[in-house]
Amino acid sequence: MTAIFLINLARSTERLANSQRQLAAHGLSFERIDAIDGAMLTQTQKEIYYSPSLNTQKYHYPLSAGQIGCYLSHRKAWQTIVDRKLDYAIVLEDDFILDSSIDSAIKNIEQLPLAWQLIKLSAYQNRTRTIAYQIPLQFEQRLVIHKKLMTGCCASAISYQGAKQLLAATKTFARPVDCDLQHIWETQVAGYSLLPYPFSQDCEQVSDIKSRSNAREKKSFLARKGQQLRSAVNNHFATAAFIAQTKRALPTTPKCKKGAAAPFYS
Repeated sequence: MTAIFLINLARSTERLANSQRQLAAHGLSFERIDAIDGAMLTQTQKEIYYSPSLNTQKYHYPLSAGQIGCYLSHRKAWQTIVDRKLDYAIVLEDDFILDSSIDSAIKNIEQLPLAWQLIKLSAYQNRTRTIAYQIPLQFEQRLVIHKKLMTGCCASAISYQGAKQLLAATKTFARPVDCDLQHIWETQVAGYSLLPYPFSQDCEQVSDIKSRSNAREKKSFLARKGQQLRSAVNNHFATAAFIAQTKRALPTTPKCKKGAAAPFYS
């Protein structure tokens, strides 16, 4: 049975009940991951992983306590995958809307003819983005590589090797978790998306664990634009390498173990 982890704050009982109702309607069980409340962390606790100095270099505003707690909650889910040596797990935040295509999505994930590390199963505020490469799957679904990995962490499938690599790459972080996942040339974890997404984000709910910082941006306009340009260039070459790796893998790995590593730099 597919392992499903739901990140949920102890005080968010209504969200937990709503998530349970939706998953139960499809016969899906889950395990709750007790979300880390960033507001309850001391500054010393935050800075075990979050680096304010690195944040100044790499991002355009300081992370809020909620964003730090959100990041640590996802690392907690990744650590659970690694500790239990799971082939993969679906990691959810508790503001999702579940589509009836979830059953088909799970079947496709289980039968993918190539190795993978991360598969996005939803997008931030249900946004879209240009597709660079796609693979047709059963049940009118597609495995796609976007020109840039979608933001948002409402729903993702993460393999054992993907979780292990993400933990190693994010021992110290400076950006929101979904932003770091886009920096695939840094994490060495490249992600697909499964379309149509089996999960959407409930945009009527305001996240209770990752509200944006109210701190004013400290980075100058030119510094921020320079940072964005460097990221765009790095993303272009990293995505091209990921597409090339995917094309090479398709005809040669028809029986690869699900959730196996898929390094995208050769």
